[in-house]
Parts: sequence; structure tokens; C-alpha cells
Amino acid sequence: MHKLRQSNPLEHLTALPSPVSFSIWWNGGSILGVLLGLQIVTGLFLSMHYTADLVNTFSSVIHIVRDTPGGWLFRNFHANGASLFFVFIYLHMARGLYYQSYITQPRTWMIGVTIFIVSMATAFLGYVLPWGQMSFWGATVITNLLSAIPYLGPSVVEWVWGGFSVGQSTLNRFFSLHFILPFLIGGLSALHIIFLHEKGSTSPIGDLNHVSKTPFHPYYSWKDLVGFLILGIVIVILGFFYPTILGDPENFIPANPMVTPVHIQPEWYFLFAYAILRSIPSKLGGVVALGMSVAIFYFLPLASSKMATPAAFTPPYQLTFWLFIVFFGLLTWLGACPIEEPYMSLAVPLTYIYFFWFLLFIGVPAYWKKLIS
Repeated sequence: MHKLRQSNPLEHLTALPSPVSFSIWWNGGSILGVLLGLQIVTGLFLSMHYTADLVNTFSSVIHIVRDTPGGWLFRNFHANGASLFFVFIYLHMARGLYYQSYITQPRTWMIGVTIFIVSMATAFLGYVLPWGQMSFWGATVITNLLSAIPYLGPSVVEWVWGGFSVGQSTLNRFFSLHFILPFLIGGLSALHIIFLHEKGSTSPIGDLNHVSKTPFHPYYSWKDLVGFLILGIVIVILGFFYPTILGDPENFIPANPMVTPVHIQPEWYFLFAYAILRSIPSKLGGVVALGMSVAIFYFLPLASSKMATPAAFTPPYQLTFWLFIVFFGLLTWLGACPIEEPYMSLAVPLTYIYFFWFLLFIGVPAYWKKLIS
């Protein structure tokens, strides 16, 4: 009977022993799975009418919205679904950071960071596809950062572009990669869940060896359905009533290589990294800081102690976490501000604080444990 249960993935999932103290913050993973499925399905239908050539690309997006039956709905859900995906991925990572999942489940955490990075790449590639003003100039600015690589930089940029500027070859390869990367995210998500179930989920008290557990179904499957319902309400409100609230007005203008927008900026979920990039005077230093602003999450499991000190019993760690959220929000705001004073001066200390704060994430729990023992 035990072997039969182990061989049935569905039964293994529904009967998964789960802590009785799960809170609403544990709904994020399942909601992300639903959003990933939504993005794949809507993207598949959009690709059937999308044209990846410089002459008709922008018009094909207009055609999808105006002329294709239901095209406006798929387009609105796909565009706003990307923003919602990052809302929940940030909430999911924040929950893992607060409850120190990088210590209790290091492999699960590192796969999660990889999913985050691949999702950022996928979102950037998708942002270029409508071929509006911000799409074109965003692609130009971000791909130009590769020129900071010593010796090989200019050649790498030309290879990525497929020519001497952002053009037809760039659009073709961006479309291909944007189509295939979500399936990689799906594979990584499956690996993420496998590693998660290997040890089991942590609880709000940061423990894996729970005294009291309950089957995942029906207790948490119904709880997930409530999360799906709330997600559905939010995405319907955005898709039907406020479809452009999270977009940039410049992207409603066809791409024009001869006219530069007054203020070039990425989507809101990249703004914290964009602010860090702009705060470093050196181009190479800015690119390294940009990469490290995300890659630094990989180092948390490697540098932390082997035993987690639950945040519920570590007030200094709670303060450290919430201050980090404030600094992250300030960097996001500064990334949307013009490149002028006082915004530039504010971004520099916040960049140093952002990286320094990861030392506190590592050191504060260890110091508190010594202090109370």
C-alpha cells in the first residue's frame, strides 16, 4: 500500500502532511502556478495573430485588440497577468525571506531564485514585443549594457542584436525566447515543488519537525481555491476596467529610432534594479551591481548558519526585514524618477544599504541566538 501511494503523484500531493499553522502567506506558490498557466495559455493564443516584423508588429498588436474576437481580453489578461505574477513572486520571496526558508530549505530557495531570474528575462523579452516607443528604447538601453563586458562587450551586443542595432533579427529572437522560456519556468517550478516536498513546508515558527500535521486535501486545497477566487476578481477588474493602469503611455506610440522618449524606464517590477544601475557612475560597475542585486539571493543559504532562528522569536530580525521592505520600495520609487537631483543622490546610499542589509539577514539571527543562549 505504501509503494502504491508513493507511485501515485496525485495521491501523494493530496495526502501531503502539512503543518496546521499555515497562514495566508503560504497561498503564494499555488497562485503563481495558476498565473503561469494563464500566461502560457493567453500567450499561445496571442502568438497566433502576432506578426514579428518591423513593419507590421505594432499594427498586429492593434489588430489583436480591435479586430480579433476576444483578442482584447487575452491581451489585457496577458499584460496584467505579468504584473500580477511579479506581485506574487515578490510576496512569495518576502515570505521565504521572513521565515528564513533559505536556511531550512536551501535547494528549494535556490531553484526559486533561478525561477525569479528566468521570469525577469521572460518579462523583459515580452515587453519588447509590442514594438512601442518604450519597448524599442528599453531593449536598446538594456542590451547596450552588455557592451560593458571587457574586450568582448561590443561583439556580444552585436550578436544579441543580430546586427548593428536593435532590428528585425532582435525581434525574431526575442519572440522565440519569450515563447520558450515559460516552459523552462514550468520545469523549474516542478523541480521547486519536488525539493519542497522532500523535506516538507516550514511553518510560521520556522520548524520542519512539526508535532501536528494535517493532509493537504481538503484543508489547504480549499484554502487555495479562496486565493484563486481573489486572484480571479483582481485580474478581471484589471482586464475589464483598468487594462492600461500598469503600462507606460509611451508604448502606445509606434517605435521610432529617431525620437528618444524623455524618460526611459522599465516595467515597475524592474525599477529597484534600474535605480541601482543608475546610481553607479561606472558603466561596468553599474552592470555588476545590477546583476548582483538579484544574484545576491543565491548567497543567503551559503552564508547563513545551519540552524534557523525563527523570525517569530527574533524581534531584531523582524525589524531588519521590514526595513529592507522599506528600502526596496524606495529604490522602486527612485527607479521611476527622472535622472536628476535629488533622486540621484538618494539612490546612492540606498544602493549601499540594499547590499549591506543582506549581511544583517545573515548576522542578526546568529547574534540573537548567542545573546539569548
